[in-house]
Amino acid sequence: MNIEYTPVRELRPHPNNARTHSRKQIRQIAKSIEKFGFCNPVLIDNDKQIIAGHGRVEAAKLLGIDAVPRMVKKLRLPKDEQFGDVCCEFAEAPAVGQQPVQQIFPMP
Repeated sequence: MNIEYTPVRELRPHPNNARTHSRKQIRQIAKSIEKFGFCNPVLIDNDKQIIAGHGRVEAAKLLGIDAVPRMVKKLRLPKDEQFGDVCCEFAEAPAVGQQPVQQIFPMP
């Protein structure tokens, strides 16, 4: 596993991000980053689109952090068929809001 740093300004949020974070949650994530550093890298695809870690990126912006640790996940399917690859990253989010899967990836 190769973890490197990428400038925050180069990262793009996933347009169908299933998780939402309140300002309070972003501040809580920021406090955690201040205290412990980044415990998990941001997961991005080859196009620097965020797959997991939207809240960490927003917290980094709040803290004025210029670059965040990241891992690149090679998605196995074309962009229009990535439901499984991306959806599995949104599976565990008890403390944040989530959109129903049907809103994230509407069925044709």
